[in-house]
Amino acid sequence: MTETRSVVVEREIAYPPEKLWRALTQPHLIADWLMKNDFAPNVGHRFKLSGDWGGVLDCEVLEVEPNKTLSYTWNYEHEDAAYALQSVVTFTLTPTSAGTHLRMEQSGFRPDQKQAFGGAHAGWKQFFDKLDGVLARVS
Repeated sequence: MTETRSVVVEREIAYPPEKLWRALTQPHLIADWLMKNDFAPNVGHRFKLSGDWGGVLDCEVLEVEPNKTLSYTWNYEHEDAAYALQSVVTFTLTPTSAGTHLRMEQSGFRPDQKQAFGGAHAGWKQFFDKLDGVLARVS
């Protein structure tokens, strides 16, 4: 079996897990910080994420533990194997005295996918910057 790498991004969020959970699971909010989608927080639900760059990701919900854990596949087909990606994204929410510790791990990057790995690392940081803005305006 080929060893894979993971992108991990962690943030302290100044809001309770319940508020962050809404931003991670409500389609209109996901569209504001991540991508257009037809997401539903139900294990086995297949959905698509559509990027502004024209790409479409095929996803399936793997785990849902409200206000704690959300995990789904993140699959991108591409004719160039270095860009094609089959990975899993997992969000873990841990309550803190100041709000929530958010940990995102995207696992499954092959060693030959250096550009995809670097792009995911930079991309998630940008997504989370947008997430901060969404959380600031959600009641």
